[in-house]
Amino acid sequence: MFSIRKLFGLMLMGLLLVAAVNACSKPSEAQRQSQTMANLHRADSPVASPTVAQAAISQGESIAYGEIDGIALTGYLARPGDVEGPLPSLIVIQEWWGLNDNIRAMTEQLADQGYAALAVDLYDGQVAETPDEARALVEAALENPSRLEENLSQAYSYLDQLGAPTIGSIGWCFGGTWSLNTALLFPKSLDAAVIYYGGGITTERDRLQTLEMPIQGHFGELDSSPSPETAREFEAVLTDLGKTAEIYLYEGAGHAFANPSGTRYNPEAAELSWERTTAFLAEHLQQ
Repeated sequence: MFSIRKLFGLMLMGLLLVAAVNACSKPSEAQRQSQTMANLHRADSPVASPTVAQAAISQGESIAYGEIDGIALTGYLARPGDVEGPLPSLIVIQEWWGLNDNIRAMTEQLADQGYAALAVDLYDGQVAETPDEARALVEAALENPSRLEENLSQAYSYLDQLGAPTIGSIGWCFGGTWSLNTALLFPKSLDAAVIYYGGGITTERDRLQTLEMPIQGHFGELDSSPSPETAREFEAVLTDLGKTAEIYLYEGAGHAFANPSGTRYNPEAAELSWERTTAFLAEHLQQ
């Protein structure tokens, strides 16, 4: 016959075992974020839609902008072809698909606006063709956020060493979140940040309080990552903190509405957001 003490010990062991199993089965933050993005992109693919991005005049080239653990960080740098010397600059941050042809095209279009635009590679040269591949890549990247921060820090340093008088950031989807994270990484020295539907944006007052640059955000009213409620909260916190912020919600637009190489493209919202983006960047970077 079991004593009460032995029975209690077995019960305690059982509870600890259940807790351990639950802890192991609980998804990490990286898994949660990657699953959210996968749900949004379940039927999507990075294949050109009937409406494609406007052809750019500027051309770019692959360059090494730093290294981590002896591995070169290779990005895509585009500059206006007829301009010499230092230029206002942009860190361009990929969607969850990776540094693909769409991001290179967007980088060239930004160069057309008068910038040295550097598209960073947060996947170490890998590019996804399917949602499953993208989910695996983004989850692996998010499991090591300090490495992403180091990558973006080296991109900033590279542009700074080129003599950039001003530096901003812009990103879409996964890159939208990391455009804001770049601002948080350089709260006093980054000169502007543009965010396109970053599902991981923070609304924490203590973190946003540190920002000194103007912020512009573009979000879809049909999006769920972030939701319109989160986008409005983001705007409200920035406004309450006295920050310079332009936050836009686009009617009838969902996640990835500005990506012409996907299946979720919304041309009206994309064109209007691009007009607002170029005007915002010109105002704050082209001094």
